[in-house]
Amino acid sequence: MSFVLAAVVVAVWYFPGARQRPGAGSSAAAQARRLRTPLVRLADLVGIQTARGRQAQQWAAGAAGERATAARLQVLVRQGWIVLHDRALLTGQANVDHLLISPGGVVFVLDSKLWSSRYLLRIVGGRLLHGSRDVTSRLNGIRHEARAVSKALGCPVIPIVSMEGAPLADDELVLDGIRIVPADQAVAVLRSIARRHRAVGEHPGQRAGALFKPYRRT
Repeated sequence: MSFVLAAVVVAVWYFPGARQRPGAGSSAAAQARRLRTPLVRLADLVGIQTARGRQAQQWAAGAAGERATAARLQVLVRQGWIVLHDRALLTGQANVDHLLISPGGVVFVLDSKLWSSRYLLRIVGGRLLHGSRDVTSRLNGIRHEARAVSKALGCPVIPIVSMEGAPLADDELVLDGIRIVPADQAVAVLRSIARRHRAVGEHPGQRAGALFKPYRRT
C-alpha cells in the first residue's frame, strides 16, 4: 500500500498540468493548476476536501465558463466584431474576461459567470441575491474593468455579465448599469445594444488590441 501511495505522489508531482496558453479562460485555468499542489491533488484523489481544493474547483469552473462564452461569441467574430479574450488591464493585476468592439465601434466588457443552477438570481432592495446569499460585491470586478477600459480608450464602455447555470428572475437583470443576462442570450443582447449605439470619432478596435495584452498571472 505504501508503495502505491508513493507512486501516486510522484505522479501528481511530475505531471501538474499544461502551462498557461493564451485564450479564453487561460489565466483562470492556470490559477486552478497553481492551487492544485501535489498534496492538494493527492487529497482529491483520496476524496479529502481541502480549502485550496475548493478554490481550485472555483477557478476551474470560471475557466470553463469563459471558454463556453468564447464559443458563443465566435459568431460575432465572423460578423466583423473584434473579440479579445482574457486581457490584462494597463495597471494592477486584474484582467478582462472578454473585451468586444462592434463594427460600429461600441465597446463592451463581458464577464463570464458560472454559478450553481440550484438557486435563483434576483435583485431585491438594490442587492443581487443568489438564492438567499448577497453576491452584490461580485459585480465590483466588472465595474472596475469597465471604468479602466473606458479610461484607456477614451470612450464609453458597456458592462455585461453572461450568466451560465443560475436562472434569472427576469429576462435580464440590471444593477447599477450592469446588465446580467443568460449566457445563451448574450450574443443577441450584444447585437441589440450595438445597433442602438455608435462610436464617436476613431474606431477603438486597433487601439484596444494594442493596449490590452493577453493576461498572465504573476
